[in-house]
Amino acid sequence: MTLIFKKLLFNNDKKRENLIQYKENFKYLKTKHSWHLVDPSPWPLVASLGAFMTTSGGVLYMQNFYGGGHLCLTGFTIILYVMFTWWRDIVREATFEEQHTFSVQRGLRLGMILFIVSEIMFFFAFFWAFFHSSLSPTFNLGGVWPPEAIQTISTSGIPLTNTFILLSSGATVTWAHHALIVRAKKQALISLILTLILATLFTALQGMEYVDAPFNISDSVFGSCFYMATGFHGFHVFVGTCSLFVSFLRIIFNHFTATHHFGFESAAWYWHFVDVVWLFLFITVYWWGGIH
Repeated sequence: MTLIFKKLLFNNDKKRENLIQYKENFKYLKTKHSWHLVDPSPWPLVASLGAFMTTSGGVLYMQNFYGGGHLCLTGFTIILYVMFTWWRDIVREATFEEQHTFSVQRGLRLGMILFIVSEIMFFFAFFWAFFHSSLSPTFNLGGVWPPEAIQTISTSGIPLTNTFILLSSGATVTWAHHALIVRAKKQALISLILTLILATLFTALQGMEYVDAPFNISDSVFGSCFYMATGFHGFHVFVGTCSLFVSFLRIIFNHFTATHHFGFESAAWYWHFVDVVWLFLFITVYWWGGIH
């Protein structure tokens, strides 16, 4: 009986030693890295469904199918909800969970750069259409550009005012960025407030210009190119304004540091992109394209 008990103790000790050795060996198998492996998320699937519903509903609405407008509105609401919840999760990862290391931030910067490049190509298509029609106007346009019977918008009015407003907003957002780097929270908030005021003023003046414009989107290719290019630019101004407003709130809640503020940095990059696109629009579509 004693022999059996000693044998059992020996086997247990042997198992314990093997377990300890296994744990020691397992330590060398662990790989430590600075990348963030995101948790499973439902938002990509939900966003895809929302985009599908928005697109399908929009097509059905344009074809006068019953319920098309409601389907489009439902899909758009889903997209807005996903935008809020998905970005909320990313903010939580960056601030409270501290998952956004420098390596992760480098990847986010590359992603933002590629996104802006895709936006550049988006507007490049509109500029291509504009120059294709303006440099070689067809006979049904009267062989001239702007087309016959098109009264263009005066460049020295709202367009020139909006140019000064948007360039000034680019200066104030740069001020906010530098204030954030030197930990001047008050200056960052003041400069962002000025940026938001200028952005809102730009959008309001753009809306007034559309109301008083002497032509509409159906007035030849000139109206189509003008409203598509300036309209999508106005939409990008609205998106940039929302991004800067969210950054304003995050500065109030102390989400940013002097070295970790990519959320604001990406919004500032996007805003400078909007500035540059407007300069091209002002010079080509408004000034050069409006000369009779």
